[in-house]
Amino acid sequence: MMEQENAGNQEVIRTLTKPQRRVIGVLVEKAYTTKGSYPLTLKSVTTGCNQSSNRAPITNYSEDSVRDTLDELRELGLVGEVHTDGGRAPRYRHYMRKRFEFTEPQLATITELLLRGRQQMGELRARASRMVQISGLPELREELKGLMDDGFVQASGSLERRGIEVDHGFYGDSEGKELGLSEPNESAEPAVRPVSSPAVAPAPPSPATESADVAELKAQVEMLLEEQERLSNRVTELANDLDRVKQQAGF
Repeated sequence: MMEQENAGNQEVIRTLTKPQRRVIGVLVEKAYTTKGSYPLTLKSVTTGCNQSSNRAPITNYSEDSVRDTLDELRELGLVGEVHTDGGRAPRYRHYMRKRFEFTEPQLATITELLLRGRQQMGELRARASRMVQISGLPELREELKGLMDDGFVQASGSLERRGIEVDHGFYGDSEGKELGLSEPNESAEPAVRPVSSPAVAPAPPSPATESADVAELKAQVEMLLEEQERLSNRVTELANDLDRVKQQAGF
């Protein structure tokens, strides 16, 4: 296997464009989840960018625009072009581990944020666990704290509070995607109420205070839909390959 690598500028990368975030996110995700077809062809990268599950927003990138974005990421040292023996088309792989000192859980977490943007802790843990095992929210909090200290992740409040959202920090200044601090909905250590206080019926939970368990269930359903879509695409690819073989054999 012959590999073409461009290390690019070794300064710490702090901003990425929307297409760059989507493309590098796809490459890292597929490296974890579809190892048999990784590195990816241009067509596979484009399909991964435009898939309808586990992506926000949904995009409709052309192969030409994805190729241009891959070239930009190569200049940054985040992507390499690979030529396999007998391969007709070049393939692409990420170099995130070479450019950032992320742990594996941190890399998986950043990847999910690049692909989907801001989300609650339970959703993030469930989605990132598709790639790297994250045992629970306490472990995720520890990984996020390191990312926040280095400026790669932002949060709408203390990581100990329920209902807060986290997001990556690779936005450009003009995008205005900073997460403002939200009022705490539930303290990690609830205050003790005076005995004389009248009983008050609790208000129904709002979307902002959705429990981590419900968020994880929603994320798991989305992941099942994504797996269904991936299998459907794979069946289509195999059917196309079979048709080509039949044509070449004269059937």
